[in-house]
Amino acid sequence: MNVFFRDFFSDPVLYLSFGLLGVVIALCIYYVYYFVKKVNEAEVPE
Repeated sequence: MNVFFRDFFSDPVLYLSFGLLGVVIALCIYYVYYFVKKVNEAEVPE
């Protein structure tokens, strides 16, 4: 297990991949929040 952490912090491809994956997931969460907020604030035509 110690070898895994040593390789993780010494390999820029790994933490760059996880960083970009984190950014993509954060953007997805933001757009879901934005969509739900807009749907809740929408006016219902009578």
